[in-house]
Amino acid sequence: MDAKNPKRALITGITGQDGSYLAELLLSKGYEVHGIVRRIGAENHEARMSRILPILENVKLHHGDITNYPTVWKLIDAIKPDEIYHLAAQSQVGVSFEDQFGTMDVNINGTHHMLSALKELAPRSKFYFAATSEMFGSVLATPQNEQTPFNPVSPYGVSKVAGFYLTKIFRDAYGLFACSGILFNHESPRRGFEFVTRRISLAVARIKCGLQKELKLGNIDAERDWGFAPDYVKAMWLMLQQPKADDYVLGTGESHTVREFLEIAFSCVDLDWQKFVKFDDSRLRPTDVQALLADSAKARKTLGWSPSVSFKELVEMMVRADLADAMRHTSV
Repeated sequence: MDAKNPKRALITGITGQDGSYLAELLLSKGYEVHGIVRRIGAENHEARMSRILPILENVKLHHGDITNYPTVWKLIDAIKPDEIYHLAAQSQVGVSFEDQFGTMDVNINGTHHMLSALKELAPRSKFYFAATSEMFGSVLATPQNEQTPFNPVSPYGVSKVAGFYLTKIFRDAYGLFACSGILFNHESPRRGFEFVTRRISLAVARIKCGLQKELKLGNIDAERDWGFAPDYVKAMWLMLQQPKADDYVLGTGESHTVREFLEIAFSCVDLDWQKFVKFDDSRLRPTDVQALLADSAKARKTLGWSPSVSFKELVEMMVRADLADAMRHTSV
């Protein structure tokens, strides 16, 4: 990459888990990194900007709302990115049942706005869309790969299917370099507190430190293919370095239950999870995906991609990080 004329990347959702890791990766490769943040995120640095605080001076942030097309147009026109990583979304499955209209607005219209502005203003740019394994929903085949039919069972899954096909249409109809990464669950110590994996690791740490007495969960027999987030953002970048745009399934190829996650997490601090975990039927979803398992053979062959962290290592990493933070708070 030319140091005097670096590639320019735009990341929506830069303050999230994936966005922060991706920004770090692109900076390490010499990119000029831009990010779109909602103004509320820019004002609340501690809560909303915490993941990118260490690199804040090295990225260029722009206030904007992806559901507002004139704003998206102005930003694409001003930045003229070489690569766009569209990660911003309402990404909580449970919330998508409670706020169906908001989920559709952000996830479908936001994606459409990005693609439309890209087509008109920067048609040579490369576009990445963050699709999800939740699109497979009530699975019609196991494991799931690029040929597996979608069968979503949540408004979130439906919204992402729409975004996937919008991306495909702009690729096929207008010749844009637009691709989708169908990512299975990926976690890290930066995972949002609203996701079950982080709720577990945080609760384990707090219970060990005497800050919490119990953890309430819904369906602990749900099975997911869990990987390490930094591995997945590397795959995002690899997709945009290929000579031809295409879609890829990303996952470890291993399935584990929430129950297994609990067992490993609590064993990290020498506790029996069954003494602290309580069933809470209010946390059950109206419809839920029971089992997901990735077949990422295409990504492994074409991108040369493979996961680097095992399930057990991932769980232990998350617990250790939350435990260190909890211990700091108890020692204050």
